[in-house]
Amino acid sequence: MEDSKPVLGDYVVIKALDNGVTISGLTRGKDTKFHHSEKLDRGEVMIAQFTEHTSAIKVRGHAHILTKNGTVESGE
Repeated sequence: MEDSKPVLGDYVVIKALDNGVTISGLTRGKDTKFHHSEKLDRGEVMIAQFTEHTSAIKVRGHAHILTKNGTVESGE
């Protein structure tokens, strides 16, 4: 029987400050690959979670990014 444990990864909140902010999820494992992409317009918010499949999140464009470690602004 397989061990089933809940995924309890950290959450990241991303708020687009301009149109066309792109958010990409990158995989874990031997080869890091893009596995999911979303595009946000100004004012839209996405809540993302690090999971057993997602080891990194890339944000391209002007956005506020909130984490448990603080806030950062991407883009110009």
